[in-house]
Amino acid sequence: MGNTSSSTDESKAFVSNALATNGVSVFSKTYCPYCTKAKNVLNSVGVQYTVYELDKMPNGDSILKTLYEMTGRDTVPNVFIKSTTIGGGDDVYTLHREGKLVNMLKEAGVLA
Repeated sequence: MGNTSSSTDESKAFVSNALATNGVSVFSKTYCPYCTKAKNVLNSVGVQYTVYELDKMPNGDSILKTLYEMTGRDTVPNVFIKSTTIGGGDDVYTLHREGKLVNMLKEAGVLA
């Protein structure tokens, strides 16, 4: 087992960097229908976002654990505007349906 703390530190650094670098980050898995739902909503509003497919990343499980520690959400997708989680697929869809998502993106400066 040995090196779990260093991989956790790496995952924390990875997530921190991703959130600091991207306007919108989507932590996803390629086979997840809720992830597809969230990406489709983001595509429909025309915002640029960065996707991290955790099932394709060697440290994906560790990143998911870090996200859980940060947000209390242990499922994907986990969608962030800057460093604020806005939830998963159903949450993103509901925000959009209620007309809140675009305003959140504009307020964060990630959508014109």
